[in-house]
Amino acid sequence: MPLATTPLPQWELYCDGSALPNPGRMGLGGVLIGPDGVVRHRLSIATTDIGCNNEAELQALLQCLQWLSKQVPAAGIALRVFSDSRVLVDQLSTPAALPIARLAPLFDQAYRALQRFAQVELQWIPRARNGAADALSRSALGLAAKVCAPRSKQRRKHR
Repeated sequence: MPLATTPLPQWELYCDGSALPNPGRMGLGGVLIGPDGVVRHRLSIATTDIGCNNEAELQALLQCLQWLSKQVPAAGIALRVFSDSRVLVDQLSTPAALPIARLAPLFDQAYRALQRFAQVELQWIPRARNGAADALSRSALGLAAKVCAPRSKQRRKHR
């Protein structure tokens, strides 16, 4: 008879990065939600480094993973990572993705950090669904949150 397995506690991580200008000063944002649905950590950091938006996205992810690893044993949890960066999601979830040479060391570091968790799912989401992390990354740079206008349901008339 097979043994019943206990599902792993599932955490959610929303991350975002901003660069002003691009490349420029970097702001990192992140929100970590525990298995109980409660926000456990908010990250809003301005770095002293100069980098591009993709670098800021990766740095935000790494900072959140570092915080989470200090709170719970990574090998005992499932992690869902949400990002509005297709570059981040594609590079970390597609083994055959062509590396971005300048960012390869950061991607390697993120990949190794993610491997410590029992289960990882990376998912791209539109910026409108990543508003909290986006606002935190922009706030770190002294910027207001971006307002995502709802898409119009009216169709354009073709002439």
